[in-house]
Amino acid sequence: MNWQLIKDQLISFLRYELNKIGLKKVVVGISGGLDSAVVSILCKEAFGDNFTGVLMPSYNSSVSSLEDAKELCNKFDISYEILDISNMLDVYLKYMNNDRLRIGNYSARLRMSILYDISARDSSIVVGTSNKSELLLGYGTIFGDIACAINPIGQIYKSDEFEFAKFLGVPMSIINKKPSADLWEGQSDEDDLGYSYKKIDGLLKEIIDNNKTKSQILKDGFDEEFYHTIYNRVKSNSFKGKLPIIANIKWYE
Repeated sequence: MNWQLIKDQLISFLRYELNKIGLKKVVVGISGGLDSAVVSILCKEAFGDNFTGVLMPSYNSSVSSLEDAKELCNKFDISYEILDISNMLDVYLKYMNNDRLRIGNYSARLRMSILYDISARDSSIVVGTSNKSELLLGYGTIFGDIACAINPIGQIYKSDEFEFAKFLGVPMSIINKKPSADLWEGQSDEDDLGYSYKKIDGLLKEIIDNNKTKSQILKDGFDEEFYHTIYNRVKSNSFKGKLPIIANIKWYE
């Protein structure tokens, strides 16, 4: 994989899209995870001091996530601010019956609301951090972490992104830890999904990139139950990547 070429293309994409919008600044939520680290490094190189990172911990976040995010910012001289969302989360928490999924989704939407408010404050745009695997699987919160104006890594599979991160110089403390949306203490993407990203991406590439049929894929040695689990997940979550469906009304006099 020619990561230098990919990096150059993504930086050009970021600059072109921002120029097309007519603004000069961007903002990214930096979680301490791999995706936001990769996007932040690209944005720093593309926009320099016109890029701001926002760290938004809560009491559900792991301490290491905040420290990893700070380490990234210090290493790449990224300007950042820290906004703890715990108090905002507390206001509505009593209505969520300790449901971890609801709390996680609500936290993701709170963070995105903050990013869009900061983008209004600074006349900037929000750059997204969802990779291709997450977008295909619907593994993200609609109007939360999926929301953004532009996304430079939406065509990079998660399992491939680790090599890209090494090429970019992402701290090993981020690369080596389990992928997590940090929605609650100990939360892990691969535990939620039931399979490793490497295994999932192997199947997604056959379905999406190579356009293989089910029979071809099963002949290649993939387990049928695994195939149906991933295929059905992609199909049932495809609505997350679409604009709201607007009724097509026929007007009659």
